[in-house]
Amino acid sequence: MPTERPSPEQRQFARNLRGQLTDCERLLWRQLRNRGLAGFKFRRQHPCPPYVLDFYCAELRLVVELDGGQHFDEAGLAKDRLRTAYLQHHGLEVLRFSNLDVIRNLEGVLTEILSCIDTRPPSPQPSPQGGEGAGLRQPDHLLMQTVQSKRGE
Repeated sequence: MPTERPSPEQRQFARNLRGQLTDCERLLWRQLRNRGLAGFKFRRQHPCPPYVLDFYCAELRLVVELDGGQHFDEAGLAKDRLRTAYLQHHGLEVLRFSNLDVIRNLEGVLTEILSCIDTRPPSPQPSPQGGEGAGLRQPDHLLMQTVQSKRGE
């Protein structure tokens, strides 16, 4: 992942995009959200200056991009090649699917993502399970021991 941090404007732009998902993005997001695909956490519309990634799994350093019609003319293909090369240069794996792939063959798209996951080693510094603050709460059996010891039981 590039080391440049997103500016407040880039974060706001990504936030706005999250509120305006295309139908295809929404369809795929339903499958990826809440660790729905092989237990890996994906983010949607993730800022990665100078780009905003459609879907990103930090643990696997995996980017999933959905391409609409504007990506298939010569200018769009050239931009996509530059973007992919930039992301790969920073150690990210990039998978691209057309919107049509998602609509007509969602299972095939998910199978291809799973295939990539199977061949991709997890990043040495994965996100904590459960997000921010994970691991701060004591396991229930320790919590019960603490409560019981305070009661004198």
